[in-house]
Amino acid sequence: MPGKPLLPLAAVCLLALPLTACDSSAASDENVVTVYSADGLKGENGDGWYDQVFKDFENETGIKVEYVEGGSGEMVQRATREKRNAQADVLVTLPPFIQQADGKGLLQKYAPEGVDRVSGADKAANGTWTTVVNNYFGFVHNTKELKQAPATWEDLLDGRYENKLQYSTPGVAGDGTAVLIKAMHDFGGERPAMEYLKKLQANNVGPSASTGKLAPKVDKGELLAANGDVQMNFAQSKSMPNLGIWFPAREGGKPTTFALPYAAGLVSDAPHGENGRKLLDYMLGQKAQRQVSEIGGGFAARQDVKATDANAIELAKLMDGVEIFEPDWNDIEENLTSYVDAWKSATGS
Repeated sequence: MPGKPLLPLAAVCLLALPLTACDSSAASDENVVTVYSADGLKGENGDGWYDQVFKDFENETGIKVEYVEGGSGEMVQRATREKRNAQADVLVTLPPFIQQADGKGLLQKYAPEGVDRVSGADKAANGTWTTVVNNYFGFVHNTKELKQAPATWEDLLDGRYENKLQYSTPGVAGDGTAVLIKAMHDFGGERPAMEYLKKLQANNVGPSASTGKLAPKVDKGELLAANGDVQMNFAQSKSMPNLGIWFPAREGGKPTTFALPYAAGLVSDAPHGENGRKLLDYMLGQKAQRQVSEIGGGFAARQDVKATDANAIELAKLMDGVEIFEPDWNDIEENLTSYVDAWKSATGS
């Protein structure tokens, strides 16, 4: 007897199982979350906060984290280009770029579990982003060549720093933009800050899209000083013995810094939005927040997490005596382009 006609494979799948169970690519896609992030939280040797948190998250949820890293501005630019066909689920970047991302409509509202424990200054009033790791702007120096860290901005104008100093590019890197913010604060405005940075350009090696690439050069002695941030450089110093953190002051003044947190938001039209929500919940959870100082060398975003580990104690000592100011992020976000243009004009960059 002739057999019955065979059903197409797709029809068999429809009869037996949900479509996603027959579509291997769709099934795998369901277990993925894509993170676009500024550099600093992933370890040089797989030993950073991201490394531990992503590993734990994948083990507990089965969701694989796909990670893309770059400068703060670079990540926002990439997400902007992809706005009509979003590829990222979670965006992590530094101020003022997180505000810029929000202004471009790149983020959607989501309140992760535990966000009520984050200070109001460390999250968006409209609920589109929240700090996941607190951090502060700083500089690094080579402790082998410079037993004593430079004390002032003016010290960096000395001839010994010619071609031995570098800072990441304002408008591209978050920490590079922070150089402008701190200089404008310390020197009392845009014009005197640009006048100083024009003088500093005589010693500056040149542009760098990534701040994270500067610390290894400082450790090796290729550079004597560079910009950075406390969390990233503190974590790097564990494997870079010649790296020291310091905070420039004006001549005769106190060293200053400001908070430069890693802020995270759920991307608008995220392809795996539910997985993005789960990851944001996880990063702001008690376990991950306790690991911020212990593993990442940073400061917990949650106010109810009081770290007492050895790193937390060392970080507290590092910050002792440093005056912390709060930038006007609304002004910076609104006028960032003009500030960067002024810097380009002053330095010929």
